Amino acid sequence: MKIKRPITLEEYIELVDQAIFEVSDLRSAIEYDGDYMAGASDFVQELEQQLTALLNAIKDGSYEFNQQDLPFMPLVNNVNDILLPFKHLLRQINNTHTLGLDS
Repeated sequence: MKIKRPITLEEYIELVDQAIFEVSDLRSAIEYDGDYMAGASDFVQELEQQLTALLNAIKDGSYEFNQQDLPFMPLVNNVNDILLPFKHLLRQINNTHTLGLDS
């Protein structure tokens, strides 16, 4: 299945913003129900930092698309889908990073 990529840089920024929101929401869920979300807190902070760094790089113009996965992808791939329900969004961001904007 082909993963849809954004066409503009603004759309890409919106995806990263959405992912940061989802991580924040996940952090809240962990704080509310730590037992159910056990294991999630281990990666949430790192994921949030890396997404924020990505967003800052895009906005300040230092970001470059390239063919290597984003640094957070090994982390994402190793986390259970139940603990990371927005994994598809992170894969879409990574797919855009490695293939560039859709034309």
